[in-house]
Amino acid sequence: MRKFLLFVIGLVIIIAAIVGAYFIIESNTKPKPKVEKVVKTVFADTVKNSTVPITIPANGNLIAKNRFELFSEVQGVFQSSSHDFKTGQPYRKGQLLIGLNSSEYYASVQSAKSELYNLITSLMPDLRLDYPDAFPTWEKYLREFDIEKSIAPLPKSQNENVNYFITGRGVNSAYYNVKNLEQRLSKYRIYAPYDGILTEALVTKGTLVRQGQKLGEFIDTSVYELQLSIGKTFSDLLQIGEKVTLNTLDKQDSYTGTVSRINGRIDQTTQTVTVFVEVKGKDLKEGMYLEAQLDAKEIDDAIKISRKLLVDQSEIYIIKDSILDVIEVEPVYFSPKEVVVKGVPDNTVILSKSVPGSYAGMLVKVNKETNPSDEKQVAE
Repeated sequence: MRKFLLFVIGLVIIIAAIVGAYFIIESNTKPKPKVEKVVKTVFADTVKNSTVPITIPANGNLIAKNRFELFSEVQGVFQSSSHDFKTGQPYRKGQLLIGLNSSEYYASVQSAKSELYNLITSLMPDLRLDYPDAFPTWEKYLREFDIEKSIAPLPKSQNENVNYFITGRGVNSAYYNVKNLEQRLSKYRIYAPYDGILTEALVTKGTLVRQGQKLGEFIDTSVYELQLSIGKTFSDLLQIGEKVTLNTLDKQDSYTGTVSRINGRIDQTTQTVTVFVEVKGKDLKEGMYLEAQLDAKEIDDAIKISRKLLVDQSEIYIIKDSILDVIEVEPVYFSPKEVVVKGVPDNTVILSKSVPGSYAGMLVKVNKETNPSDEKQVAE
């Protein structure tokens, strides 16, 4: 009887503990909060396919198209110049850049001219007797012979005997010897071939200049060339004479250039083609850095979007009934910030600004206000 009572009491205690635990658990259970669906607000555009021009960005430094490196072909002391022979000094066409002391050589030229004059004079009696028809021509040549000026060409005769006679007496040899000396004498003075500026000066007045020595550098400041490297894909699309827009780094100044030359060889290392753009402008300086926008070709039935909107290099997000979806597109051209794609039907609503954490099936709400990026583009 005692064991039975203990068993009943223990059973009652266990049942009571279970019931009490149940009520305690039920009293601590809180209702689960209802999760509200978050609808992100996005910016969108309606697609309208059109012809998109492909513009190739490139940059480079200006180089003077006409450059004159000054080298001395003779030896002498730097004696004179139309202006101070210093860097930055402008010269007009025909002005003396460098004049070397040529007094000694000038004397030898004058001596050679005198010898030629005396040689022709010694032939005059024989010409009068043997070739009277040629005598007046040579007599006139002697009267007009000026030793202070460059010698005139020798008279030409239709009579072969006269030509043999003149040549046999050494007149032609003496004449060409004088012309050679005159050409050599002209190298003592270097004149500006065009209006320009001295960009390098390596000698000063009084300096002994030696043969083959570099004296400086002179450039034409009226026309420059911009050397650009273009990918081989678009090299065939550029043509000589095509207009190119050039801008400075700060976008403050703009110039219009013309494609003047296109290299026919592709650089094996970079796989690019060198294009030369000719440009003129008063504010241009050699070495100035410019950016170019080359119009390569036009893509029909395409749109231009931000590269940030491209998913996995071949998809973009579209909006259908306030839900995001993805479609396949065909990227045609990539620029640093934008991409030209084909394959998006007209009137398709696409994202115009990337959405962090976006995925297919995401519920969104289209913002009816202007896209901030569009406002920035309009402002620009």
